[in-house]
Amino acid sequence: MAGRIKRMLDEIVQKKSGGKPALSNVAKTKLILKGLDPDKFSAASPDDPTIIARVSAVALEMGITVS
Repeated sequence: MAGRIKRMLDEIVQKKSGGKPALSNVAKTKLILKGLDPDKFSAASPDDPTIIARVSAVALEMGITVS
């Protein structure tokens, strides 16, 4: 099932920002600084277990749980 990484990153941004556009940009910037650019992934991106583990670790660092 492709697109899991994109869904996880979008969930992190949404939870971190609370839906506020300004905070959304801050959350995306934090992800980019950690090496995960949400704009580089799409719904068609393959599910790489290494990247999924990295996204989960970054979410944990940010105090967020993702599905």
